[in-house]
Amino acid sequence: MSVLPEDPRVGELSEAIILRGILERLGGSRALVGPGDDAAVLAMAGRVVATTDTLVEGPDFRLAWSSGYDLGWKSAAVNLADVAAMGARPTALLVALALPAETRLSFVLDLADGLRDACDRLAPGCEVVGGDLTVSPTLTIAVTALGELEEREAVRRDGARAGDVLALAGEAGQAARGLSVLFDRFRDADGRPVPVDRSGLVPDDARALDAQLRPLPPVALGPVAADAGATAMMDVSDGLARDAARMAAASGVSFDIDGAALGPHRAWAVSGGEDHGLLATFPDGRELPEGFRAIGRAVPARGDGPAVNVDGAAADGGWDPYRDWDGRSG
Repeated sequence: MSVLPEDPRVGELSEAIILRGILERLGGSRALVGPGDDAAVLAMAGRVVATTDTLVEGPDFRLAWSSGYDLGWKSAAVNLADVAAMGARPTALLVALALPAETRLSFVLDLADGLRDACDRLAPGCEVVGGDLTVSPTLTIAVTALGELEEREAVRRDGARAGDVLALAGEAGQAARGLSVLFDRFRDADGRPVPVDRSGLVPDDARALDAQLRPLPPVALGPVAADAGATAMMDVSDGLARDAARMAAASGVSFDIDGAALGPHRAWAVSGGEDHGLLATFPDGRELPEGFRAIGRAVPARGDGPAVNVDGAAADGGWDPYRDWDGRSG
C-alpha cells in the first residue's frame, strides 16, 4: 500500500481524497441532499436570491499575501454580501475550485476552514452544500450563493428617488487601505509580492490588512434594511464612487455625499473598494436602522453632470477589472 507524504500536492491525490478532506472540514450539512450527489436539494420557502463571484489568482489575490484560510473566508464573504444587498438571508453556497497540481492539500483544507468560519460568523445557518473540483494552471475560486427573501420584497438598485437619504453600513475605506499596505510594504525590489510579516505593523495597519484579507460585511443588516423600508441597496465592492454611480444610473438620480460622513479614510472609501459594506437609500424622515449612518442624499439627475458628488466635487475612481488589471501576475 502506498503511503502519502505528510502534506501532499493535489496532483498526487485523487479527486475523492481531496473532496473527503474538504467535507470533513466543512462538517455535516442540513440540506435535504448535501454534498456528494449530482446536486444539492434544499428546503426553501418563497423566492430565492442567487449570485456568483469568482476570485482568480493575479487580478483578485496574490498567494504570497493570502493564506488558504483568507481566501476561503473572502470568497464566502463577498458572496454573502451580495445576497444581503438584495434584502435576503443567505442559506447556501456552492463552491467550485480550480487548483494547480502543485497546490498543497493543507492549503485546500485551510480554504475549507475559512469558508466554514465565514458562514458561521457572518451568516449563521448558511453552509456549503456542493460544488466542483478541477485542475487548472491558475488557482480559481468560484462561489454561487443562495438566499431566501422570505416574506419581503427584493431591494434592487433602481428604487432610489430624489430626496431619499443615502446611508452606509459597514467599513468605508479600510480594505483599500489594507491593499495599499500590501503594495507599499510587502513587495521586493522588483515589485513581486513577498509574504506578509505582521511584526512591524502598527495596529491601524494590521486592522486595515484584516479588512482586506478577511472582510466583515454587515450581512445581517441586509434583511434589516429591507424591513426598514430601504428603497434601493447594493454591496459596495468597487469603491463608493463607482458603486454609487451604478445605483444612481439604475434609479435615474444623482447623489450628493458628505465627505466627513465617510470617516478617516475618505479617499480610499471613494475610490477603493472591497469593504463590502451595504449602501442603501431610505425615504426622507424614516429612522435609519441601527448599523446604518447617513452619508448623503439622492437629488434629481444632473443630466450630463456627475452622478456622484462628494462635497460638491465630482467623484471618480473605483475598481474595474478590465480597465485596472494590467495582466501582470502576482
